[in-house]
Amino acid sequence: MEGPTEDHTGPMTSRRNPSNREREQSPAQAPKVEFEDTTPYDAYVRASTLATLQKTATDEPGEYMFLVLSQIMELYFNLLAFEWRTAQRFLREDRLGEALLALRRSKDHFTGLNASWTSFSWMTPPDFNSFREALGEASGFQSFLYRHIEFLLGFKDPALLRPHKHVAGNHYAELVAAFEAPSLYDDALAYLARQGYAVPQEMLDAETNSTHEWDEAIEDVWVQVYADNGHGSPLRELAESLTDIAQQFSDWRYWHLMAVRRSMGHKGGSGGSAGLAWLEKSLQREAFPELWSARTRI
Repeated sequence: MEGPTEDHTGPMTSRRNPSNREREQSPAQAPKVEFEDTTPYDAYVRASTLATLQKTATDEPGEYMFLVLSQIMELYFNLLAFEWRTAQRFLREDRLGEALLALRRSKDHFTGLNASWTSFSWMTPPDFNSFREALGEASGFQSFLYRHIEFLLGFKDPALLRPHKHVAGNHYAELVAAFEAPSLYDDALAYLARQGYAVPQEMLDAETNSTHEWDEAIEDVWVQVYADNGHGSPLRELAESLTDIAQQFSDWRYWHLMAVRRSMGHKGGSGGSAGLAWLEKSLQREAFPELWSARTRI
């Protein structure tokens, strides 16, 4: 009896197209390299646009790094603001699990943001001085995206809105909205109140356009949250996630202070601030203060 032949037109063979699974198991195929327009990746990520945004003021090589890292930090600030607004939305809808996921993501984002300071460690005062004058009055103090995350964390000073009035687009309106709206902490406390914890009503009804100050009754609430909820419980995780965020934000401020101290000492800031003294004062302010003070009693 004759077996199947090599004739690929016979009934023993198939001309069907390989399935996705078969393609995955076959030797690697070359990627597509011809496109009528820009690559789909660039259309999505806009890398070609990002690569045009670095306009240095001098020819000093170190300035390019300074500018790129500053832009990276701005992107991270925007990402953090997005995650915290997402967490706020879910907290208001009593969807704690989804809010916690956004908070956990933001903690990981801080890892990348704070690691950015490593690239500044090479910069000595002569290195910074080589292009600092060309920056004019430009200063990180003027970052509206950084100010946005401060407002979301509950640090609200109306004077800090003024520098951003003429920022292009609708960013000033968004910043004003963040200033007037509840902070991330306000929404966390409101959620605890709906779960039966004794958050004072006057605090729930208070205006949300001022900096949150330490309150003994709120410390009592967090002490009770820890007493009622063991490891792995969602409310314990809410407390710890907020604490992580506060610590990571404090870490960012510390590394900022050290980068300034290393590159310019006690010189005044280019934007008119007291420089190092201003940063040292800012570092003293803690986000979510009752979460820290409660630990003495837990």
